[in-house]
Amino acid sequence: MKINQTQQRVARALRRGALWAGCAAALALSGCGGGSGGSSGSLRLSLTDAPSCDYKAVNVTVQKVRVHKSGSAGENDSGWSEVALPEDKQIELIKLTNGRVEELGQTALPAGKYTQLRLVLAPNTGANPLANSVTLGDNSVVALTTPSGQQSGLKTKIDIDVTEGKLADFVLDFKVCESIVKRGNSGQYNLKPVIAMLPRVSGAGVVGYLDSGLDPAKTVVSLQLDGKPVRATPPDSTGKFVLFPVPVGNYDLVVNSQGRVTALVTGVPVVETAYTTVNSGDLASRISPPMSAMLNASGTVNAPAPMTVATVDATLRVLKTYTDGPTVELVAAPVDEVTGVFSHELPVGAPVRAKFVDIALGFNTDAATPTGRYTLQARAGTEVKNVDIDLSTADSMSTITTAP
Repeated sequence: MKINQTQQRVARALRRGALWAGCAAALALSGCGGGSGGSSGSLRLSLTDAPSCDYKAVNVTVQKVRVHKSGSAGENDSGWSEVALPEDKQIELIKLTNGRVEELGQTALPAGKYTQLRLVLAPNTGANPLANSVTLGDNSVVALTTPSGQQSGLKTKIDIDVTEGKLADFVLDFKVCESIVKRGNSGQYNLKPVIAMLPRVSGAGVVGYLDSGLDPAKTVVSLQLDGKPVRATPPDSTGKFVLFPVPVGNYDLVVNSQGRVTALVTGVPVVETAYTTVNSGDLASRISPPMSAMLNASGTVNAPAPMTVATVDATLRVLKTYTDGPTVELVAAPVDEVTGVFSHELPVGAPVRAKFVDIALGFNTDAATPTGRYTLQARAGTEVKNVDIDLSTADSMSTITTAP
């Protein structure tokens, strides 16, 4: 957006009265779009990240975020509103964990329900070939391919209400682990973003402490609802974890760490007024799941015969069902786009669990839940296929065909 266009829009906004006044205050970070006339509110956006698998760094260069009331609107259709950054901004996503967010900006826009969002990234160019990139475990840096992403924006469905005269404050939760897709042995990686929109309510979050000996790069703490993570983070180097923002509700807290059994805390409340503290930082109260051997669940996801496809666009989830308890997710990641291959190490030992109200009494070994039993769930488009596996004595190899 050019500066003279911005100034003209600000002038028009000020003439419309007090409901548009917030746009001028946020001008340093935003552009004011969305058309004229009618009631208006404001939208503020920031960016955060979920755990990022084994990637050491993931950088994206953001230009703007566009929103539309129609989920089918094309990039050149009228009715778009946008939060435009004053200049391209490269953001290191993996640093945005444990409650940290990166502010993107704020804009005034017509009140109503918005159902489409596009995150517009700057392209990788000769002058800046790593505007969007991933750093792998061997420290090599690879440019991320973003098909159709730089010009029209990385598209995701949303469901947010902007109320007249009020601020809608949301965080884009960029799920990096699910968003970066390996392309066989080509050395290339695609960026196919999985982004969730979370309302930001001051105080609505969870804080707690793990054994400081757990490797933050191999540990994930998540708040889950009906087996799906709503917010997840690695702990910091001291073992502290902060889950924010989180919608108000009651959740299962799941700790998944390399070389440890799965730990579950049920009935964790999230309220608007203050952070929920799971436990203190005292050594005796920290969550320390027992040690466990790890075995490998691997295999291939195929498209249904006789369909022939150039790529395998599928996500593989690993689920654990507690006897007389919830089903929780331990892994969610795309399969290799060329080969369909997946591979995940999982604990063999019996999981442990505790109720939030009783967590001071410690965890109990869940002897009723079969050890080493998991469900692999492959999703390709609208097709979902579940396969039960048993890792109690040996590695498991599965071939999953995503067919009705």
